[in-house]
Amino acid sequence: MAVIIPVRDEADSIGAVVETVRTELGAEVIVVDNGSRDGSGAIAERHGARVIGEARRGYGWACRTGCTAAAGSDVVVIIDGDGSMAAADIHRLLKPILRDEADIVCGARPRGSAAMPWHQRAGNHVIGLLLRTLYGLPLRELGPFRAVRVATLTGLALPGSRYAWPAQMLARAARSGLRVAEVPVGYADRTAGRSKIGGSVRGSFGAAWGVGWVLIGERLR
Repeated sequence: MAVIIPVRDEADSIGAVVETVRTELGAEVIVVDNGSRDGSGAIAERHGARVIGEARRGYGWACRTGCTAAAGSDVVVIIDGDGSMAAADIHRLLKPILRDEADIVCGARPRGSAAMPWHQRAGNHVIGLLLRTLYGLPLRELGPFRAVRVATLTGLALPGSRYAWPAQMLARAARSGLRVAEVPVGYADRTAGRSKIGGSVRGSFGAAWGVGWVLIGERLR
């Protein structure tokens, strides 16, 4: 198993996140540095992570690069590097996969979490509605915390993207008849950096708009 952490300018949190994940799981940690200017990659490396650079800006490109680097693993877990997610919740994500009950497991953050501004919650609600309506997936939201079988990722042949990679994964999984599950996870205020999506109204609605069109496009393929 490998844990993938996409990161950009999160120097104040990434070291602690890497340490916590390694202590909790003892798994390989792959940090994908997506153009940080604050030394986030070097800090992650000092704390024991394998660091890979990805020059193409975008969460989806960083996730895709990390998953490619983890090709020798059986399962990958993707977690943010901002300190908002508890490494202990990784066990919840892994359980349905280890029991052979799911191929992809998504973490659902608490409803109305104060750590998410209203515009981020609104965007998540719209995307969750599209996933349920267009694909019949029983998901409440499109969260950033997930576990996936590497064989599943290989079969889905996902392209890189700026924001839509996680949604495209779920859309193609649903169309392929794969098993997608959702488990509750915690969510706290980020300990460093500024969210590229939830940090502004424009970012939240821009991402929701882009992801929504990708979900519609995948449904029409």
